[in-house]
Amino acid sequence: METLHQILSGLMTRYQQRVPAVNKITQTLVDEGLIKDLSDIENDHIAFRTIGVPQLGIKSLEKIFLHHGYEARDAYYFENKKINARWYAPSKTNLPRIFISELRVNDFSDEIQTLIKSFTDEVKSDPVDTINLDDAAMVDNFLHSQLWRTPTWENYKTLANESEYASWTIYNKYYLNHFTISVHNLESPYNTLEKFNQLLVSIGIKLNDAGGIIKVSKDGLLLQSSSVSELIEATFAEEDIHKIPGSYVEFAERKVLPQFADLPINQITRAQRREGFETANADKIFESTYSNQTGKK
Repeated sequence: METLHQILSGLMTRYQQRVPAVNKITQTLVDEGLIKDLSDIENDHIAFRTIGVPQLGIKSLEKIFLHHGYEARDAYYFENKKINARWYAPSKTNLPRIFISELRVNDFSDEIQTLIKSFTDEVKSDPVDTINLDDAAMVDNFLHSQLWRTPTWENYKTLANESEYASWTIYNKYYLNHFTISVHNLESPYNTLEKFNQLLVSIGIKLNDAGGIIKVSKDGLLLQSSSVSELIEATFAEEDIHKIPGSYVEFAERKVLPQFADLPINQITRAQRREGFETANADKIFESTYSNQTGKK
């Protein structure tokens, strides 16, 4: 378990460095007396974006987490975005769920497939098979390594015209896409997503409004929102620098299941709350890195 904690810590350390909103939100929660530091926040889930080719994608990346006790759960298909996904439940409730998505490469035109595979074909076999999964440093290095050459700005724009998920992932590789604050476990009044979002807006956090600020599952028990990715300076091939979307922060409120509605709040654990994910919610959360959100003033 210590190895897993080191792997997760490595992911979060780099993520904090790259996403300024994380520290801004954390400091606000400290100032409000809701937490002492980031470790007090329950991380609902962390998400990765991958490319769906035989030697990479979900089937590759999931090996790391399955090895460390995670169990594969529901699979999802996002037809319009040409994405598959799956989520993984941890062995202990103090650990985040894992959500891995992958681009359905074969659903694209021959031109786009050829361009994508010109990068991924540089990886000749599944790289996870060469890693000692009990060596935290080795796993950490893999999760933050450059698997293929850096794309040109023209490559990026060509991919973005077809799929902004594709362009983001070809540039970022396996970089952690986001982590998620479990709002329901914060102290009142910020333990509902509506109130929490008001706090975020008050400190200048821009929220993704695709499908509404709050995305609600069909059963009404899973509420999600997310910040809009800030634009970061990215260095492309030949030292060509352009601003592109970075990563974002997600926020989740998991309601108590109806059969446990009468339980005192101090008896409510993760087991009594709505589990899993919702395709309609996730579909709109993906757009936190898309230009229809990042390009808004």
